Amino acid sequence: MTTIEDRTGEASGRLVKRTALMTIAVACVVLAIKYLAYQTTGSVALFSDALESIVNVVAGLVALWAVTVSYKPADSDHPFGHTKAEYFSAVVEGVLIVVAALLILREAWFAYLTPRAIEAPLMGIAINGVATALNLFWALHLIRSGRRHRSPALDADGRHIMADVVTSVGVLGGLALATFTGWTILDPLLAALVALNILREGWKVVANSLSGLMDQALEPADNQRVREIISSTGAGALEVHDVKTRIAGRAIFIEFHMVVPSEMSVGDAHVICDRLEDALQDAFEGARVLIHVEPEAEAKQVGVPVIA
Repeated sequence: MTTIEDRTGEASGRLVKRTALMTIAVACVVLAIKYLAYQTTGSVALFSDALESIVNVVAGLVALWAVTVSYKPADSDHPFGHTKAEYFSAVVEGVLIVVAALLILREAWFAYLTPRAIEAPLMGIAINGVATALNLFWALHLIRSGRRHRSPALDADGRHIMADVVTSVGVLGGLALATFTGWTILDPLLAALVALNILREGWKVVANSLSGLMDQALEPADNQRVREIISSTGAGALEVHDVKTRIAGRAIFIEFHMVVPSEMSVGDAHVICDRLEDALQDAFEGARVLIHVEPEAEAKQVGVPVIA
């Protein structure tokens, strides 16, 4: 039987996949516009900006695969689901960023050795400005969607595109300066700065993904909130200890040991567990809560106090 939670997950999955598909379409449009700007000017800085957009297209394809896999239901081989698949997307995106940065550095070096004049710079700046505005709008949308659906793939994509926006603004400003001063050396120097900036962004994307793959705990504020909810809704229990949390993509896992009086019936203990699970799932949508019930002999000196 399909539950409300399953239907909600399916609806969210469809929305996330649609967003991933739109990301690919937007990336293709932006790439075409930026390449037109490069063709118009011959600027290696604009070429580097266009090259980074190729990474966005490939990253969008990988993100689409990742979110499709991550929303598959749990099965016998993956009883905890497939939510970690999105972290692989972010790792692949980080690697692609590094490759793009190395290619940009190569082009910048050759342009430094043989400086070239920039043709129709104002037209190129205007064309690239359109692509930058489109990227800014979509990056903000992706970051909001990634947070709302707890999607590491969409969030990583959004942050990468936002870094692309910052890069583009810097390139356009530098290109304008080079045009008005006649310092053609600024063009390859800007391209090199673009490469260094996206290398930094690539490292951040990979580092965040590896944290998720290593079962990183909830943020300290959220962990404290978990403890407060347990304390305020655990009436009837004597103590809660060994509270652990972890994040796996959009999934949140919360587990702990709950000590109850030895004479308490299984049914009464189960009522307390249900109350705790409901409260935690209300606070953390889709949280999966595992409670290990123990007799009072297992109580420890340290633990999460509950209201008796």
